[in-house]
Amino acid sequence: MAEEAPVVVEVARAEVRAMADDVTAVGSLVSNESVVLRPEVAGRISRIAFKDGERIRRGDVLVELDAAVQRAERQQARANLTLAEANFRRSEDLFARKFVSQSGRDNARAELDVARAGVALAQARLEQTLIRAPFDGVAGIRSVSPGDYVKDGDALINLEDIARLKVDFRLPELYLDRVKPGQELELASDVLPGDSFAARVDAIDPLVDAQGRAVRLRASLANPDGRLRPGVFVRVRLILAERPAVLVVPETALVPAPGNVQFVYRVMDGKAQRVDVRTGMRRETVVEIVGGLDAGMEVVTAGQLKLRDGAPVTVLRGTAPDAG
Repeated sequence: MAEEAPVVVEVARAEVRAMADDVTAVGSLVSNESVVLRPEVAGRISRIAFKDGERIRRGDVLVELDAAVQRAERQQARANLTLAEANFRRSEDLFARKFVSQSGRDNARAELDVARAGVALAQARLEQTLIRAPFDGVAGIRSVSPGDYVKDGDALINLEDIARLKVDFRLPELYLDRVKPGQELELASDVLPGDSFAARVDAIDPLVDAQGRAVRLRASLANPDGRLRPGVFVRVRLILAERPAVLVVPETALVPAPGNVQFVYRVMDGKAQRVDVRTGMRRETVVEIVGGLDAGMEVVTAGQLKLRDGAPVTVLRGTAPDAG
């Protein structure tokens, strides 16, 4: 009987490497802070003090409404205050000389307090004609012009803080016990292909969506250069745990079999030995081996279709890298 010809195969060694236990999702970026500025009072726009897309500092005046009436009211309130102060001083002097009763003195003091409140009220109404930035950010594109009459509550301009961004995404509820604030994640977007961005989980919604059986998470990331923008669609990779020692082999080493069984051919003493394996996570071109192999064992990565258990093999060296 002719001796069986050896099968030429390629091999790689099972190796131990660090692997992250992670989960993927999709989400959308949102501004760290976002607001549509609206006037509290109706009026005519007298000045627009910013350019579309300009960086704005907190407290900067962005829009001024015509304030002629409010300035007149403040002037009137200040005049009333001056008069009330003079009356109160006169009342104090007369009270000291017993020419005015305690009641008259109290009335003068009350009129002074009312006058002071009137000045504060007039000043507050004047301030309402100045639309200020509530935080640092970037101005949007305005849809109003000087001379426009706006009502209280009308949208004037949006302001976005994009120096930091937030990303909202959802995970199945089965991960609820494995996620926590502070975990790291990676973001990728088709807007910037090939780039990845580091983020960190800030909050986990205490309410699980009863319909989708999912939990909502919010993470944040620095965006100092403004390369990313709110509304961008991103892919999220959340790192649940880092495992320093995971046994892996190339995916090409796995051979499926009926009954949801997977095996590899181990090369030992010039022969192929079938070894059933239990697999875990898959990453890029390698798969985790939970049971059946030890580190350093050689497994066939090419040529399995011609193999059977116990068949002689010839290893083609230098053509196939290790799992790493």
